[in-house]
Amino acid sequence: MRPLPLSRAQSSASRLARRTAGLVSALATAAALLVALSPAVSATDTTTDLGIDTVGKPSDLAVGNGRVFVTNGETIIVTDTDGELLGQVDGLSNPSGLVMAQDGAHLYAALPESRQIAEIDTATLQIARSIDLPALPCPTHLASSGDRLWVGYGCEDDGGSGVAGLDLTATAPQPSVVSSTFYGAPLVAVGGGTLVAGETDSSISDLFVYDVSGAPALRGKIDGFTHDVQGLTDLAVTSDGADVLAVSSYLRETYRWDAHSLDKIRTYAGETAPYGHPSSVAISPDGAHVAVAGADGQDVVLYDATTAETVRGLDSTFAAGTGEIAFAGTDVFAVLIAPSNRLYLWRVEDITFPASTLTLKLSSEAVVNQPFTLTGTLDLPDGAAPGGQPLTVTRSLPDETTETLGGVTTAPDGSFSFTDTSANAGAHTYTVLWNGNDDARWSTTSTTVTVKKTSSLTATGPAEWLVGIPVTISGVLLPIPPASGWGYPLTVKGTRTDANGTVTIDLPGVGARKDGTYSFTHTPTEVGLYTYTVEWAGNAGYTSAKASHAVQVKGWED
Repeated sequence: MRPLPLSRAQSSASRLARRTAGLVSALATAAALLVALSPAVSATDTTTDLGIDTVGKPSDLAVGNGRVFVTNGETIIVTDTDGELLGQVDGLSNPSGLVMAQDGAHLYAALPESRQIAEIDTATLQIARSIDLPALPCPTHLASSGDRLWVGYGCEDDGGSGVAGLDLTATAPQPSVVSSTFYGAPLVAVGGGTLVAGETDSSISDLFVYDVSGAPALRGKIDGFTHDVQGLTDLAVTSDGADVLAVSSYLRETYRWDAHSLDKIRTYAGETAPYGHPSSVAISPDGAHVAVAGADGQDVVLYDATTAETVRGLDSTFAAGTGEIAFAGTDVFAVLIAPSNRLYLWRVEDITFPASTLTLKLSSEAVVNQPFTLTGTLDLPDGAAPGGQPLTVTRSLPDETTETLGGVTTAPDGSFSFTDTSANAGAHTYTVLWNGNDDARWSTTSTTVTVKKTSSLTATGPAEWLVGIPVTISGVLLPIPPASGWGYPLTVKGTRTDANGTVTIDLPGVGARKDGTYSFTHTPTEVGLYTYTVEWAGNAGYTSAKASHAVQVKGWED
């Protein structure tokens, strides 16, 4: 897809409110969503069920005028830029490629079956006009620059495929054919005075680069065999027309060429690109980043445009393949395709911002009806102290109910802590969200805390005893071990204290019986104060426990 700028004027407060609401909503409705949709990657990245399935044709995506448009080959679904469904564009015959006018006022949809281009008012979602193209079979792919629309046309195995231009200022635009030598409808992309068209009906894809600053003129061909362009799935041109990008899905790489010399500049991929099948490429509005969908085994990978180094890779945590992708300011929108062919829209917010990092851990044991504390840190990408930053903390209980814990703010150095008390035993999930700022991308983290029930352990025996005679220590452990399996193991430690000091006595462990009772014997060989300590390590549901009993051992002559 082409880079698509989108203005966003949101206050910090409204952005925080939206993100906090998204976090609470995502957790509160998780059970219902899991029927058809796994959770979004985070509270601030949203995933929207578009309510449609793919129909065997590639979906396309366009963003503009605060709206997102997705086609599945039968209709066009519309959302706002927060992922909220707005409706669909009706009255179209199997729309294919989409492209947004630069001012965002109109969306253009290719209609292969009717040989038309639909011009759609993005505010009203009504068809403003239909452009008839009787001489162009199967108009399929579109690109837009200023008042010009470029069309990749051609039906499968029908010949006569190529690229044509349309002057949108005309009442009834007439196509001007640039080339008609393609095997099928070529992919097209445009930027500045550069138009590129790529062969799609061949495993090896040649790219043809045209100068369209005036009358279209061929600059040259990028040979697909020489440059390993195999399985072409998308094209992009930088906004100034200086560079051309192409996705080679078979080789799992995205290439960049100088649009004038046609020399390859760099490759965007992992070290060996062993995973994934990239499907789409987009350039950030400022040209500093390149995003590729489905690259390096992740749903979206963001690269530094100049160095080709990976900035970050993101997964939607949703079992899907990634389709088309588009920038909107600092956000990225991507189409997710479920194994069931269901289409979803994934919005990744502030993807180009440097990453912040949150950590969270339990600092004290969590016990029912007793306060326990969690601690963490917020680290900024430049290493600066973040100062007091408000955090949103949400707790999810074992019954899947959620609650937001208020009043959590970082200390000047970025550290934070909060204390909670719960009457519920079991797994509690605590999620912390920082909203981000104008210099750093938001971040979130979570940890699961097992709130345990309190166990108890007793140890009883005689207060005095005679040396050389076995003494019995017994007691009861709660909880009682389950009916199946062995009893809970207990460790036993002993000490003897006399006028010469204290020594440790090696004692074997003992098991709690099925009724929770235990007992062991020990024969003291010298006089002194014997202290027997019994310990249970606890388990996933109960705290540890310890009990001691002291026996004064005397000699026979005492």
